Amino acid sequence: MKTFEELGVSEEIRRAIEEMGFVQPMPVQEAVIPYLLGMRRDVIALAQTGTGKTAAFGIPLLQRIDTGRRETQALVLSPTRELCLQIADDLRDFAKYMEGIHVEAVYGGAAIEPQMRSLKKGVQIIVATPGRLIDLKNRGFAHLEEVTNIVLDEADEMLNMGFSDSINEIFESLSEEHSTLMFSATMSREVERVAKKYLKDYETIVVGSRNEGAENVNHVYYMVQAKDKYLALKRIVDFYPKIFAIIFCRTKLETQEVADKLIKDGYNAEALHGDLSQQQRDLTMQKFRQHTVQLLVATDVAARGLDVDDLTHVINFGLPDDIENYTHRSGRTGRAGKKGTSISIVHSKEKHKIRNIEKEIGKKFVEAAIPTAEEICKKQLYKVMDQIVKTDVDDEEIAPFMGDISRYFEYIDKEEIIKKIVSMEFGKFLAYYADAPELTIPPVPSREKGVKPQSDRQKRMNKAQKGFRRLFINLGKRDGFYPGELMQTLNRYVGGRQEVGHIDLLDTISYFEVPEKDARKVMTQLTGIRYHGRQVRCNDADEGGAEPRTSQKADRKGKPKAPKKSDYGSKRKDDWRQFFEDRPVKLRGEAPDFSEEGWARRKPRKK
Repeated sequence: MKTFEELGVSEEIRRAIEEMGFVQPMPVQEAVIPYLLGMRRDVIALAQTGTGKTAAFGIPLLQRIDTGRRETQALVLSPTRELCLQIADDLRDFAKYMEGIHVEAVYGGAAIEPQMRSLKKGVQIIVATPGRLIDLKNRGFAHLEEVTNIVLDEADEMLNMGFSDSINEIFESLSEEHSTLMFSATMSREVERVAKKYLKDYETIVVGSRNEGAENVNHVYYMVQAKDKYLALKRIVDFYPKIFAIIFCRTKLETQEVADKLIKDGYNAEALHGDLSQQQRDLTMQKFRQHTVQLLVATDVAARGLDVDDLTHVINFGLPDDIENYTHRSGRTGRAGKKGTSISIVHSKEKHKIRNIEKEIGKKFVEAAIPTAEEICKKQLYKVMDQIVKTDVDDEEIAPFMGDISRYFEYIDKEEIIKKIVSMEFGKFLAYYADAPELTIPPVPSREKGVKPQSDRQKRMNKAQKGFRRLFINLGKRDGFYPGELMQTLNRYVGGRQEVGHIDLLDTISYFEVPEKDARKVMTQLTGIRYHGRQVRCNDADEGGAEPRTSQKADRKGKPKAPKKSDYGSKRKDDWRQFFEDRPVKLRGEAPDFSEEGWARRKPRKK
């Protein structure tokens, strides 16, 4: 393996990177640096995130700068503000001992005036997001005519995010005499299209295999029922006491919901997604880099550019539809030569995605069993004991208090003190997992002809979870009855904050679970009330709960049509009374008077 000196890196940069801990060049650096320093041809470099690519393009970029000129000579484009800031910081670190180098990061989501002032003073290297760079160019502050080197970092992601038109406009502003370097984790069709359009006689440098996951990453998946995904996440986090991870979710709403649940359950977690202000995102990312936040729950876009070398795990709470996104996610861990683990929590309908990813990255996933309560408690107990043993004690500081401490614990033996200390830290896990149900693996769907496998909801509707009773209520989505309305109704009529288990909402009816001890009270208090003019019936789902109606058409099948006043004579009185009791919805006409006098006054049917 060559040294940085043998690659042609200048003494000033070598001195800076050695202070940063760069000992030997990484494969991507060994392949790219001498090529960029020795030749002026365009390059496409395929390398995974975390392989040292910033130094691979940053070091040659800095060495090519003419420090005697203040014009912009190099341009680095990145997909997100976070990655933009990361690259700019790294370039400044590499150039620590170089005189006269000025690097500026320009990006959206921040005030544009300070960026305009910085560019006006003269900047040799601009690191930018495409949209903000075009804005500054149109305002006359970013001048690209003298740019001789342009780098597109994570080109595949920029194109996926819709920056194609912006990149086209930027390239049209450059002079003919410039070199282009595109870094990408995958060689997508869009990347190939841009390369053919803008790169001249380019060289393709592949570090590792095309489209493969990082070699230092293990890929693991846990198969669970869809309803148990959050419970599985908690168990996985508890099983790794020293975990430092990003938890990827598919949507901004899911991201915030998962983060809120983790925080509520006492975990050191925060959310990162596009609905947060830029100030909130910056603060969250700063805390995560400083390890004051242990679990970062994020969307794919928000986590781009979040380079943390000692990330232990990446957890996919939901697998992405695009395999390239999985590659980017898993590439967040296993960086700088360290080992990492990419965990996916999947249900049976996502099994095919695992197989597709395996084919693409050329690595096998390991199917793991959800940790049991006993396994988790052992891990947490060892963590507590380890913390106690490794706690540093300053004898001088604690000495003045030892007399009082000894007298206080004089009549408690050593074993009892140890039990109490461990229980203080370990008690919450024992309490939570004491009666925690084991998470079951969803069964393989039946292939028998004519037999349709039950869904998770159907299985859940057949049996309540341990300690709960399943209740039926004759209100559903058509009545505007959703979980929020159910909780408000319970709190209003039952009183206090009623605990509720699983909720299954259908079109015209619903099922929900309450603790066994509260079931009778809930049924009594809800039965007979009126909800938006409709009389409510609530009873045990196993004792006369109505079957769900799948559609309005099926709902009417075999039932009498809504009566007209002129039609009362065609049916018996008991039939009509049953009709109105079974269908407390808005109907044409008014319900007849079922008293003896009222029924006698009914109008006869017209012939």
